[in-house]
Amino acid sequence: MSKKVTFSIGGIHPDDNKISRNCAIEVLPLPGTMYVSMAQHLGAPAKPVVAVGDKVLTGQVIAEPGGFISAFVHSPASGTVKSIGPRKDLAGNPMTHIEIEVEGDEWVEGVDLSDTLVTEIPADSAAILDKIKSCGVVGLGGATFPTHVKLNPGPQARPECLILNGAECEPFLTSDYRILLEKTREIIVGAAIMQKVLGGIRTVIAIEENKPEAIKAVKAALAELPYDNITVLTMKKRYPQGGEKQLIDAVMKRQVKSGALPVSVGAVVQNVGTSLAVYEAVQKNKPLITNVLTVTGDCLPEEKQHNYLFRIGMPLSYIAEVAGGIPETAAKIVSGGPMMGKAVANADASTVKGSSSILYLSEAFTKRGEESACIRCGRCADACPMGLEPFLLRRLYNAGDLEALEENAVQDCIECGCCLYSCPANIPLLDNIRMAKGQVMAAIRSRAKK
Repeated sequence: MSKKVTFSIGGIHPDDNKISRNCAIEVLPLPGTMYVSMAQHLGAPAKPVVAVGDKVLTGQVIAEPGGFISAFVHSPASGTVKSIGPRKDLAGNPMTHIEIEVEGDEWVEGVDLSDTLVTEIPADSAAILDKIKSCGVVGLGGATFPTHVKLNPGPQARPECLILNGAECEPFLTSDYRILLEKTREIIVGAAIMQKVLGGIRTVIAIEENKPEAIKAVKAALAELPYDNITVLTMKKRYPQGGEKQLIDAVMKRQVKSGALPVSVGAVVQNVGTSLAVYEAVQKNKPLITNVLTVTGDCLPEEKQHNYLFRIGMPLSYIAEVAGGIPETAAKIVSGGPMMGKAVANADASTVKGSSSILYLSEAFTKRGEESACIRCGRCADACPMGLEPFLLRRLYNAGDLEALEENAVQDCIECGCCLYSCPANIPLLDNIRMAKGQVMAAIRSRAKK
């Protein structure tokens, strides 16, 4: 077996808890009403281009980009636009949504819904980028950065390596693992499409060692498909290996400097789910209205674990009902993984492009001991994958010293939670540092405007 790699600084080893790994992807039926958020991506919210009373088809554009960093949004079903206005998102914050009364699943013309694999890649890279943009493809690894922007880093950039992130290092989550098994060839064609756009550079599909079936499936598919310079790299199991900078460190042994972009060291990172979306956009003319979501948790019995193919705009409460209901022992519902996910403040919030899981956690799993005084053990600093000193950042936050916080690079925190996980005193380090980071980033943006 090839040598296993990993990143060089910090990291932890939480239990996998991949309870749903053997659950094949199931297609969720359409609900009666869907609520499509205009904040499906990083950057400016999309702007609605439909009006109340309009009839829409599945895959039809219903909102256009609201800025350079933004993306198109498409209807997840056919029906009638019932309302356009504010509705609470996962965090309970009001965001513009388009409400669609579902009347069927009639798609716009030109979308290929067959399972036939299309391997011949279009010759025109500019046309490929236009198709990715028009289909609203965004990064599905967490940040939801518009993919057409990321694949066009500018004339001064010198990309050397395209890295496909198949780490899925968060405990419980298995959606990426399932698409690696069930959509293997489509992911590889998507990788080859992005590779072409970037000039035929070296392409690495990076997968953690705890997914041997996925590694085997990708290697077998690569041997069958007509693409060069694409390889599989096995990584050691370590959290947060899926972080962009940690992945670059593991694969290329290069470190991205504070404030710099990955392409500054020659790297472009995309999630395996994004690669699948690129394939569907370019080869099938299918907009990004579907993704795979894991319904899991320590208080769910094995028969109620699921990996669902969902559509954007489905209420979480509807998905919970289809999956068998919210377990009585669930003390917390999380969107995303237990380390970097966010607690769901509104169970009626709807899915977005980047939704990855509904996670039900028991009180025993979520309860932490009482906070005590810092014992200066340094475990938080040892665990930080960014080389920061969380104990110091917390002290500076409590002192309100924004200048010192910036000097100590609080803005580089990736909010992975390794510090909180490692702290024997149960100090809420991540909460404090996240607040500090927000204040420093606001100050940096204010300076930039001036």
